[in-house]
Amino acid sequence: MALAKSLYFLVLMGLIVGVYGDGECGNTPVEKAAISMAPCAQAAQDKTAPVSSRCCDSIKKLSTQKECLCAVMLSKVAQQAGIKPEIAITIPKRCNFQNRPVGYKCGAYTLP
Repeated sequence: MALAKSLYFLVLMGLIVGVYGDGECGNTPVEKAAISMAPCAQAAQDKTAPVSSRCCDSIKKLSTQKECLCAVMLSKVAQQAGIKPEIAITIPKRCNFQNRPVGYKCGAYTLP
């Protein structure tokens, strides 16, 4: 039930955000980009949870845009959805992405 509420909140926030600008995720607001993490909600809360192929497909673009990936994982939307940045930051590695930004500092976290 909590996971469903988290996903609902993520989608709702993405729908109501209307501020577009040139930020970490280009013309897409960070809050809207956070919607792409919806299929990763469980894997971003539990490091032992399997990462689905849907999650990997969804986050693949973010993993090549390190500033956007970082901003999404540290966003208020992700935080309010229960995303744990210290776990979410491991998803690109858990998806076996070869071109992930290894060693990139994201707040207090470093991409593995």
